[in-house]
Amino acid sequence: MQVHLFRGPGRVFGFTSDLSGANLPAQFAPWSHFMSVEMRQGEPMAGVEVDECLADMQTFGVHVTDAHVRITEQAVQHGERA
Repeated sequence: MQVHLFRGPGRVFGFTSDLSGANLPAQFAPWSHFMSVEMRQGEPMAGVEVDECLADMQTFGVHVTDAHVRITEQAVQHGERA
């Protein structure tokens, strides 16, 4: 799967299949495109748990980390309340 990585404030990173990053949580904006990679389930990648990332993207449309720690659910839930 083609995954686009975006950098938010500090050490926050967002992962999405949307090249524009429009579905990333607004509370971490502005997002800036960092790179695009091909991710495959079961294949390791430095700095990210690929299977966890792909599962989040399937469930939430995005995967969000802060200093390499998954914060997807908190980020998505916060965005829904805003």
